[in-house]
Amino acid sequence: MPSAVDPCLAIVPARGGSKGLPGKNIRPLAGLPLLVHSLRCAERVPRIARTVVSTDSEEIACIARDAGGDVPFLRPTRLAADDTPTMPVLVHVLDELERLEGSRFATVLLLEPTSPGRLPEDIERAFALLDAHPETDGVVACSQPSFNPFYVGVVERDGYITPAFDSGREQTRRQDVQAFYRINGAIYLWRTEFLRRTPSAWLTAGRHTLLEIPELRAFSIDDAAEFEMAELMVRQGIVTLPWLGAQKG
Repeated sequence: MPSAVDPCLAIVPARGGSKGLPGKNIRPLAGLPLLVHSLRCAERVPRIARTVVSTDSEEIACIARDAGGDVPFLRPTRLAADDTPTMPVLVHVLDELERLEGSRFATVLLLEPTSPGRLPEDIERAFALLDAHPETDGVVACSQPSFNPFYVGVVERDGYITPAFDSGREQTRRQDVQAFYRINGAIYLWRTEFLRRTPSAWLTAGRHTLLEIPELRAFSIDDAAEFEMAELMVRQGIVTLPWLGAQKG
């Protein structure tokens, strides 16, 4: 059952004005609109008290509701521009739920529709990390890319390549180089008090714990090629999404 002491609000942001791939958030991936994968994942995490879709689009709202999604209101146009930061969108949902219903939440889980490769157990591990580190402001999903920029990263200076990072000493083996991680966008879990007082530059504004998930499942869909690659990985069973098996019955 969801925790009454520490209720978590999951937010799936899905605006209608995608430029890189129009209609991306409702485009079918393995038979389900892209945003619905985030809804199905959230349904399998008991710690989540409520999952809300934030959108400015009536069409997206209808598709989300048809899939059982909760869309209690539409996002205002001022928060649906190409350059709108994510933090104000999350705070808007919190403010509206409190204003309309008196609902309050201790933590907020951001589930970007463009990262359908996350699994319920990834989210459960994020909660465990936040519980284990009361001093941290949030937990962020990261993964190790197939190459390490600390080892192979170079820039061009004066017509010649030179190491992009100064490691302080010559590294001759890849295994000796410090591990490199990238923020992959799959999971962001924040304490609400931090989210409310934080500017858009959240990474430098607080203390965050790293949640590692495999790079294989850390894909983010922003264009047609990435969508097709994700479709192939899911269809071929390279990435297994448990709610698809349940759907096929």
